[in-house]
Amino acid sequence: MRAALETLRVRQWVKNLFVLAPLVFARAVGPTERTVRGALAFLVFCLLASAVYAINDVLDADRDRLHPVKKNRPVASGRLPIRTASALAVGLIAASLYGAARLGTSFAAVASGYLLLNLFYSTKGKEIVFVDVVSIALGFVLRVLGGAAAVQVRASGYLLACTFLLALFLALGKRRHEIGSLGGKAEQRSVLQHYRPRTLDLALLGVGLATAAAYVAYTLDPGVRAFFGTPWLPATIPFALLGIARFLRLLGREGSASSPTDEMLRDPIFVLNLIAWGATTLALIYIR
Repeated sequence: MRAALETLRVRQWVKNLFVLAPLVFARAVGPTERTVRGALAFLVFCLLASAVYAINDVLDADRDRLHPVKKNRPVASGRLPIRTASALAVGLIAASLYGAARLGTSFAAVASGYLLLNLFYSTKGKEIVFVDVVSIALGFVLRVLGGAAAVQVRASGYLLACTFLLALFLALGKRRHEIGSLGGKAEQRSVLQHYRPRTLDLALLGVGLATAAAYVAYTLDPGVRAFFGTPWLPATIPFALLGIARFLRLLGREGSASSPTDEMLRDPIFVLNLIAWGATTLALIYIR
């Protein structure tokens, strides 16, 4: 049971909070049907994500055994049989697609697209340079679109742009970290053969600046400020900039074999900054 729970990667469900972004930024959070539908959509994406993790562990078992951290995963270490992990993935997919259908055709289509995108990533996409990181970023965009479909609101262009750029920034950072931490051992992730540190550094800088610019434009947009009824949205800009800078700082730490996205969720400064951004943003949106 413990091995199965580890394979589900429950702590990674935090990424699916993007599903709730349309609900939050539509100012629709409250004791309403929309909130219930948003919560159910979040659960569906959590189940889908766990199914994908199980599939990845089965497909990558041999390579994971060569990784200093991933070799301890249940499937790679042999604690969870491949047949059991496969059955777990099938069960999660069936349950999640049933739940998706209950939330409507539009949501079911987005959830199915998310599953297909991740199956592509697991089988072919993760071996193609830059297609791998774009696929990861599109997965986050589909989370936002799924949340919007579930609660029946429109996801703004700003929200989609910021989501894509932020996810792409984090994915590029993960690849940059892997090149440094794995010491060029391409057998652990063959796509790393096609990445160059200098290219990734430039891509990180460019996408980081684009992410910051998109967020600043969002907070300064007159239509956005009119919708939320406050001129103080730019007050959240320092939190966003600090978050980007802190991630780059964590990325620069040498010798760590863990993912930089895992490290940032354990970093007190990053977490406190994230909480401060969330609290300030919610206060500006919901408190009059």
